[in-house]
Amino acid sequence: MGIGTKFASRPEERVKEPEEYRVILLNDHYTTMEFVVEILMRIFHKNYEDANHIMLDVHRKGRGTVGVYPWDIAQTKAAQVHSIAREHEFPLRCLIEPA
Repeated sequence: MGIGTKFASRPEERVKEPEEYRVILLNDHYTTMEFVVEILMRIFHKNYEDANHIMLDVHRKGRGTVGVYPWDIAQTKAAQVHSIAREHEFPLRCLIEPA
């Protein structure tokens, strides 16, 4: 390329941020509080204090927000919760809703 070479300019592309979704754990009367804390630490990488706080929200309010993620990550984490809960014979459920 020589001096004075001009590049064709492209219109500036705007990259759209992915939509985000809230992962919410739902309360039930069988899953132990300890198991919920374990799930929060293992799947959602929460520290003990945060996991315990979220678990108490689930227990007291019937639901607790675990995190906000792009769709594919939210879906994967929800599937992991359901799979591990089934393995341990707990009915723990979570749902995904737009953030």
